[in-house]
Amino acid sequence: MDLSKQIARVKAILGTPRNEWPVIASEPATIGGIYKDYVLVLAAIPAVFGFLKHSVIGIDLPFLGTYRASVGAGLSGMVMSYVLGLASVYVLSLIVDALAPTFGGQKNRVQAFKVVVYASTASWIAGIGQVLPWVSMLILLAGGVYSIYLLYLGLPQTMKCPSEKAAGYTAVTFVIAIVLSWLISFAVGGIIGVGNMRGSGLPGVSDSGDAGGFDADSPMGKLESMARQAEEAGKKMEAAQKSGDVNAQRDAAGDILSAVAGGGDQVESLAPDRIKPFVPESLAGLRRTEISAARNKAMGMQITEARGTYSNDAGRSLRLEIVDMGSMKGMMAFAGWAGVEQERETDQGHEKTYTQDGRMVHEEWDAGRKSGEYSTVLGERFSVKLSGEASSITELKAAVASLDLAGLEALRNEGVKRN
Repeated sequence: MDLSKQIARVKAILGTPRNEWPVIASEPATIGGIYKDYVLVLAAIPAVFGFLKHSVIGIDLPFLGTYRASVGAGLSGMVMSYVLGLASVYVLSLIVDALAPTFGGQKNRVQAFKVVVYASTASWIAGIGQVLPWVSMLILLAGGVYSIYLLYLGLPQTMKCPSEKAAGYTAVTFVIAIVLSWLISFAVGGIIGVGNMRGSGLPGVSDSGDAGGFDADSPMGKLESMARQAEEAGKKMEAAQKSGDVNAQRDAAGDILSAVAGGGDQVESLAPDRIKPFVPESLAGLRRTEISAARNKAMGMQITEARGTYSNDAGRSLRLEIVDMGSMKGMMAFAGWAGVEQERETDQGHEKTYTQDGRMVHEEWDAGRKSGEYSTVLGERFSVKLSGEASSITELKAAVASLDLAGLEALRNEGVKRN
């Protein structure tokens, strides 16, 4: 890693982007090389300064004082933020590459990675502003806006799209970037590893010249499947644009988002009547007093929820929520691959996230109020959460264990269309 060259590139892309983009587009590069020489350092900036802000400097809360997260929680958040940063640029580059033909461009995985990475420079540098007082949001906003401008300038040079289509290409990419960021954060997930890096020296990446690939069920196999599905959705988008069919364009955009969230699979969430039987009539000695189930669909993505309320005459109550993440199944898998684990304890209770028997588990307990919640993820698809009053967190665990978890997990592949 040549730090002087890295600094020169940062200055050039931020100061004279119109001159720098042709240079970037023409220079030979590999995804692994760009990660090693550029991304690994710059992507650490927002993560490190976020840690300084939350655990060292603290956040000023009006009328309440300054709040500082524990060092352990801060470090955990810093590492996860860094991993997500490294992963998101690669995933977004897959989408940019898949969309290229839709906007008259040329597919090229390395060039797509270049445009996403170097356009992100402004946002990464703006991450320094987190440690400043009230102006921090303005700095972060400015960095985001300038990154959009850099993307607009870079797409015609790297992806060879006509200049008149660069604005639309930029807008679609920006929307997908926002949705992708939300989905990954929502799933508390991340992706480890970057694909297509022969010669990078990274473990698990073949340096042979054959056309080998990753196992279909591996993280990178899922990403490759995601890219293929996004590519097909891009073709549908192109056809819809030519026909002028607004509804077809909307459906194609939904297919692209579904490809990202589903990890390369098309997933139809369970019908409400399929998930309601997993909400029993009684739980932990309490009778069910309310039940509801619904399937929601928007922009090609589906989620089904079933909820049950349990109570007794003494006023004690529990709330059970079972969610089929459906089209967001891929994001749940990414969370599992990341191996998220954290623990925080106070005088009044604790909060933990860990993996047990291959399932991601989260628990919270407030000893003072004698209440908490216990949740687990089944089959990288179903979320089961029980919250309310109990004698201990052990009672909530036992109540969840009494549910037909195996039966629910057995439905993990129902409605899934492999690509």
